[in-house]
Amino acid sequence: MKQNKYDDPGFFRNYSQMPRSTGGLNAAGEWPAFRALFPDLRDKNVLDLGCGFGWHSRYASEQQARSVLGVDLSANMITRARELTDDAAIEYRQLAIEDIDFAAGQFDVVISSLALHYVESFDSICRKIHHCLTPRGNFVFSVEHPIFTALAAQDWYYGPQGERLHWPVDNYQDEGLRQARFLDNDVIKYHRTIETYMNALIDAGFRIVKVSEPEPTEEAVVQYPEMKDEARRPIFLLIAAVKE
Repeated sequence: MKQNKYDDPGFFRNYSQMPRSTGGLNAAGEWPAFRALFPDLRDKNVLDLGCGFGWHSRYASEQQARSVLGVDLSANMITRARELTDDAAIEYRQLAIEDIDFAAGQFDVVISSLALHYVESFDSICRKIHHCLTPRGNFVFSVEHPIFTALAAQDWYYGPQGERLHWPVDNYQDEGLRQARFLDNDVIKYHRTIETYMNALIDAGFRIVKVSEPEPTEEAVVQYPEMKDEARRPIFLLIAAVKE
């Protein structure tokens, strides 16, 4: 199922008002940990899957990447990315992640930020990415953490005074579709265990080199106080892998 909520005017309007939409990478609590997983991007051909507003694509170009291709299913996302970009080294293309079909060895680095939990067949995407990477090429991605996606409600368990008591985890081993609520809309996500993420990479021919379950930095919490509870449970899973 290819879901394109971002071309819904109301949803896109709400998304555009989120801190990470207005503040960019510095407003993303996981950014320092995600950036630390990147290889040297100088002179590399980079593919950004689910590029959104193009924040990561522009960062790659700032790091002297030879070329950057950002792809996203949403016309709104691609339009906004082009509006925010003035860089001949970056190309944006409207394309579903599921439909990528690039030449063997076309890219040195593939990155994807918080997009692959919207894709039903992760193992298929891993094989396609492995194919289009050069030997020893890098695949670095982030997804919503399986502890976060296990229950579709994706919310805290609250006490009688509305206090956040704990984060409930249930049906963890029951992988598959979750209809979550995000920005006042029903959104389809796909829950997978950590085991499934890792084994799909290994089976596709990757070697996992780093795994991160970051918590927000102190600076991020000061700037965005709503992040203060994010250290109580992981919200993101970050993985860096190399093509064998």
